[in-house]
Amino acid sequence: TDLRPLDILSEVVPAGGLARGMRVFQVQGVRGFQLATSRPRALGFPASRLFIHCDRFPEEFSIIVTLRVLSIPTKRNEYIFTLMVEESPSVLVGLRYAPDKLHFLFWSQEHAGSWQTRVTFPNVSLSDNQWHTLILAVSGQSFSLTVDCSIPKDVVVEMPFPASLSVRRASFYLGNRRRRKGMFTGLLRQLVLLPGADATPRICRTVNFKVATLSVPTVLQDVPAKPVSNEVLKYPYETDMKVTLGARPRCTKQEKAQFWFNASQRGLYLCNGSAWVSMLEVKHKLDYVEEYQNLVTNSETMGIEVFTIPKMGLFAATANRITPPGSAIYRWTDGKFVPYQNIPTYQAQSWKYFTIGKKIFLAVANFEQNERGQEFSVIYKWSRKKAKFIMYQRITTHSARDWEAFVIEGEAFLAVVNHREGNNHNIDSVIYRWNPRTGVFETNQTIPTSGAYDWEFFTIGPYSFLAVANTFDGTSTKIYSHIYIWLSGSFQLFQSILTFGAADWEVFHIGDRVFLAVANSHSYDSRMPAPSNFYAINSSIYELNITAQMFVKYQDLLTYSALDWEFFSVGDDSFLVVANSFDGFTFSVNSIIYRWQGYEGFVAAHHLPTVGCRDWEVFHTAEGSYLLYSSAKEPLSKVLKLKTT
Repeated sequence: TDLRPLDILSEVVPAGGLARGMRVFQVQGVRGFQLATSRPRALGFPASRLFIHCDRFPEEFSIIVTLRVLSIPTKRNEYIFTLMVEESPSVLVGLRYAPDKLHFLFWSQEHAGSWQTRVTFPNVSLSDNQWHTLILAVSGQSFSLTVDCSIPKDVVVEMPFPASLSVRRASFYLGNRRRRKGMFTGLLRQLVLLPGADATPRICRTVNFKVATLSVPTVLQDVPAKPVSNEVLKYPYETDMKVTLGARPRCTKQEKAQFWFNASQRGLYLCNGSAWVSMLEVKHKLDYVEEYQNLVTNSETMGIEVFTIPKMGLFAATANRITPPGSAIYRWTDGKFVPYQNIPTYQAQSWKYFTIGKKIFLAVANFEQNERGQEFSVIYKWSRKKAKFIMYQRITTHSARDWEAFVIEGEAFLAVVNHREGNNHNIDSVIYRWNPRTGVFETNQTIPTSGAYDWEFFTIGPYSFLAVANTFDGTSTKIYSHIYIWLSGSFQLFQSILTFGAADWEVFHIGDRVFLAVANSHSYDSRMPAPSNFYAINSSIYELNITAQMFVKYQDLLTYSALDWEFFSVGDDSFLVVANSFDGFTFSVNSIIYRWQGYEGFVAAHHLPTVGCRDWEVFHTAEGSYLLYSSAKEPLSKVLKLKTT
């Protein structure tokens, strides 16, 4: 042979359209044939159409299949294809699928007689309603199966594939063995025989391995032929697209690839298996901000965490200053936050929500000791049975300010910021690694910090970074904050940036550009004359310079004891809101929303009256977008609604 791909699937498709019993479906953006016929022979063709110059099946070859398998009964087999002689019920060559197994069949013939040999590949699970590409490479006694370009499964059998298998008077049958029993019920996109070669190197070069193609019929190709004048498409196809109307429905694996049309916002959304992704919507612009809800809290609130629990909805956890009754969790109900659960905390500074697999956690950073003089921060785990958070693990901390959760190379980590131990601000903050065997977090690395307030984890391409906001070293707030990079299993220093009582880092992207904003809270140095105002100082925005491989200052913005930055988008516009907490005279100071204006950078757009503003959180519901701010000076936080046009 000349090693050209022999497209079995295309041979079944007549030049003018589709064979009887074949329908085209599009699922997850990929087209395939569904086979449904009471006449299996209609899905066959003579082998001589492929083997023009030789009536022998190749001794070495690859079979490439792209398919989407439906769930089938445990004891049932379905045939992907067969090659059979007209007058015989025996299968010369065939491929069939059973739950968690793939069988390759071939006919062996010697002087002593003939029989069918079956090569079985166990633990091949394809019934997940996803597209998969299989490559079966055959050479003598060696059989190798590659699924989605993963590690090959190799099988060596005693009986080699025949060196001279006659295909005279034989025919290929698609999805059957000339009988209705065992018909393939899934979708087929590609079925190719490549003589004389292992097709793996040719297939496994694309990004999307699951639908990698060597040859597919024209009707299944991604871009259909452009209609001539007003003609309809030459090959009509169907799709199993489902569109839901009304209130925001749930989005889980069961709803994956389904659509939801939000009539109020005129938006079309696609479920990706966990969240609704905007596909088409009217681009909104931020017009103004209005007060929406006064959220009365247990006491002054040092931080807020907004999160969503599957099947339960939207929640907000407030980190409250006074120990009894501690901190509170609120649930979004009928368009408002209402109290849901109280948790004992000790001058809580912040909460961090994170998940590990199906486990849901909420960690609190406690600043003070408990009644027994013990200083712990606590990780709580969501109990689905009790529908509330229960204590899971206590970790010794020192005036903890913040938790940061992140994943690197499939491993879960949790980092705590230790602010001070007694009067010593120069202490270690700790990074913990999740031990899946014991089910607890264990110390992985310590990093020296100085009165630190915040961790910020982010990734750029394949690299992982962790930035710490150092606030005070015991004598000055004019100290370096550091950015660390993950290399060889630990964080190593990447860059140091001079900051002034840094309280927060916020990383964000605008297009392909990466920015890092620091909130500088105050300028104090016991060795220097006092400035006219400790608190009216610049906070800075840095941009990643790829060439220099470092963050360089992009813009300074005048802030008033800034404690937090929050980045958000409305339509095509990008915004930063700063938490201004104190101007040197009063805690009643405006916090400001800055709008990104390209060449001009960030420009003040909205001035929001706040009292001792400590933290901002943005969140979205089906009814719109909101900002939530916490006050560290009064037991009242506020929900603001973003009004758009």
